[in-house]
Amino acid sequence: MDSSSANVDIKKKQQQEAPTPQNTPIFSAPINSSVRPSVATVEEDIETIQTPGSSLLANNPQLMSMLQGRLGGLVGAPSGYVQSLPADVRRRVKGLKSLQNKHAVLEAEFQNEILALEKKYLALYTPLYEKRAEFVSGKTEPTDAEVAEGVSDDEQEEDQEEEEEDEDKDAEKVEGIPEFWLTALKSHPQFADIITEKDEEALKHLVDIRMAYFEKPGFRLDFEFSPNEFFTNTILSKTYYYQDEPGYGGDFVYDHAEGTTIEWKEGKDLSVTVETKKQRHKGTNKTRVVKKTVPAETFFSFFTPPVAPEDEDDEDIDEDEDLDEKLEADYGLGEELKDSVIPRAVDWFTGKALQYQDDGDQYDDDDFEYDDEDDEEDDDEDDDEDDDDEGLPAKDEKTPECKQQ
Repeated sequence: MDSSSANVDIKKKQQQEAPTPQNTPIFSAPINSSVRPSVATVEEDIETIQTPGSSLLANNPQLMSMLQGRLGGLVGAPSGYVQSLPADVRRRVKGLKSLQNKHAVLEAEFQNEILALEKKYLALYTPLYEKRAEFVSGKTEPTDAEVAEGVSDDEQEEDQEEEEEDEDKDAEKVEGIPEFWLTALKSHPQFADIITEKDEEALKHLVDIRMAYFEKPGFRLDFEFSPNEFFTNTILSKTYYYQDEPGYGGDFVYDHAEGTTIEWKEGKDLSVTVETKKQRHKGTNKTRVVKKTVPAETFFSFFTPPVAPEDEDDEDIDEDEDLDEKLEADYGLGEELKDSVIPRAVDWFTGKALQYQDDGDQYDDDDFEYDDEDDEEDDDEDDDEDDDDEGLPAKDEKTPECKQQ
């Protein structure tokens, strides 16, 4: 199921509609921008009008927060319009609601059938994924027929040139496809943003990424690693759960996610950084070294998903918005792995998937014409000069004589 359409709503205390495989965006549009409009200063005396009560709200953020929460609760509330309609019209509206309820039942069946279809085809895809893992690890080699099927017309000439060059080189034999999944993930814009240089050393040992559905709505992502110096886990998993009751339109409502606890080896925990500071005692003038562990940015935080609090506090609106963004981003990464990275891993490895990642990027800047303000000003100046020169003779012409009467 493709991840598309609208914004993501995360489950809260009021059981709002949450993200689903149908309504989760591939990319979140950037809200902030470093560009700010500049306004010329107007040197005028402006009279300040103080609205009664405005200073009270400005000086009382708790009251402002409470009012915002109350006003937000009015969104979607009945306006009383339907109740004001004539009785026979209200009766017809109830008839429409009956049809809508039947439509919702069909929508729920539609979503269930889509899920069943996805499970069916995942079972058909799995043998291909297993063979892919064997090629990547070097356990088996592709047949000549498979290699021929995988060569496009554009690659034929390049492959011939590379084969000729390889014949002249005594290169060491390489097993499988080194750093396949690391390269694929780094090619994806969302994952490239969260993979650090330290993460790369650990992700070089990532040999496969798989997914599985549950009997109930939900899915699990499995990351398989070869033995490494960072942690003892062989498989790191991330599980996404949905609510039992479908949401509006029959969509599955995302509930929460859980990840594997990573068993880091001593001194190899990539999720923390140890800061060392020296402290000097004021009385004895002796110094001591203090070590403090602080969280570090890492790809492996993916396995420690954010958790929505059970009880909400209306005073923490900014914190709630920040948490919503984290929950949305976390769910979006899981959907991208499920719907894009795992099915098209080789395209991410080669970079081909970037050509189809966003329809909005299918045009280059060269395809558009831009109006440059400087050019327009130059054109205006040229026009002014032309106007001034209209009465002047051309270069090779003589100035006409002025005949006085």
